[in-house]
Amino acid sequence: MAKLAGKDKYFSQMIMAITVIPLDKFIFFLDEILKEFFNNDPKVYWLFGMASAKFALSPRGPYHSYLLSKDIKQFAESGMPKLWATYFDGGILKGRFENNTVHLTITGLPVKHVYFEYLVMGYLQQALRVFGKKSVQNCIKGFSKGDDEIYYTFELKHS
Repeated sequence: MAKLAGKDKYFSQMIMAITVIPLDKFIFFLDEILKEFFNNDPKVYWLFGMASAKFALSPRGPYHSYLLSKDIKQFAESGMPKLWATYFDGGILKGRFENNTVHLTITGLPVKHVYFEYLVMGYLQQALRVFGKKSVQNCIKGFSKGDDEIYYTFELKHS
């Protein structure tokens, strides 16, 4: 934290698990973690999303109940938007499942940062694995491509 505090005074104060951190400071913190520990590779956010889903959707995880119906359509169209609203108070996540493909869009974010894109899409990819499905993802639109919104498809493959 001392290193962060040297770059931004905000991080010289005590920060606890319940501290509400302004978005710009949170993004700065994430970017510094990437630089310090992950060779500045933003794709690590995808791995963070996968690890988050692996824990949160596990039998002892806080969101395991979202999988009990074993219904991918319900998870994509209802579960993912609920999860988004639990953690983020800006932007809108919409999910749709049709023709064996999950469509996920995120719009209206005030800050365009790949963290939101990769974290959520990594989460979804892992969630589909928990459902026992392999998928091929396709980035139609993304902050990673310079777009103002995020749109991915995850085509389910037969195992």
